[in-house]
Amino acid sequence: MSEPRRNGDGRPPRKRTPRVGEVVRTSWITPHMVRVVLGGEGLATFPTGEFTDRYVKLLFPPAGASYGVPYDVEQVRAELPPDQWPVTRTYTVRAWDPVAGELTIDFVHHGDEGLAGPWAAAARPGDRIQFMGPGGAYAPRPDADWHLLAGDEAALPAIAATLEQLPAGARVLAFVEVAGPEEEQHDVVAGPGVELRWLHRGDAAPGEALVEAVRGVPLPAGNGHVFVHGEAHAVRELRRHLRAERGLDPEWTSVSGYWRRGDTEDRWQSGKREWNAAIEAEESAAAR
Repeated sequence: MSEPRRNGDGRPPRKRTPRVGEVVRTSWITPHMVRVVLGGEGLATFPTGEFTDRYVKLLFPPAGASYGVPYDVEQVRAELPPDQWPVTRTYTVRAWDPVAGELTIDFVHHGDEGLAGPWAAAARPGDRIQFMGPGGAYAPRPDADWHLLAGDEAALPAIAATLEQLPAGARVLAFVEVAGPEEEQHDVVAGPGVELRWLHRGDAAPGEALVEAVRGVPLPAGNGHVFVHGEAHAVRELRRHLRAERGLDPEWTSVSGYWRRGDTEDRWQSGKREWNAAIEAEESAAAR
């Protein structure tokens, strides 16, 4: 029998305990965006954190599951077949209010398509859901001369949270691609130094309008801190443009694909490491 896996200090790895959130209220903030506010005792230890791209991994049991919230994920996976395991979906935190103990998450909704969107549309006060997290890696650098924020609906919560955290007068270029003018969110804060451009996708492929806009914008002088997240193909093109063509320092750019058109989250997450490795190999070869 093999020895149990341990951390570098010799201790067994800490078991990740899912949190349980209870739906407090929901609202439609655009025709295709549902805002769900979670609260309850399960959020008592939710950390404030310094990141503005914080995310949580929501756990959705399959229809007709023999277990209910709360449940032991490891026990479910050990005792039940895979088709009975909860499915994970990753969502960026729109806001966390530590005083009220309320966690806000925005969900894109396309009718019956997908898993999380229909759940959010049908959610009612008192419904409960388990989730892991939060995680995160980006916060706007206070020493940056300017900031570039670019993404689609999936990145909009992080962009909005970043705009709220930046000091008044910060120089910001923000590009957000949405389906059309009806999907613009009017509660997004844009200070006096913020140039916020809503880009309308229309019938074009996701990311095309975003790539075109970022490629065409003159960048300010000085050191800029960049956050570009969204559809993977568009993000890949913008990463190449900003780093190779514009010469921006990779240490000052947070660039990642949140999703990839044509893929479920499960397929995308399983292949994301290889996708990123291929991009890095391309960049290394081009730099030689």
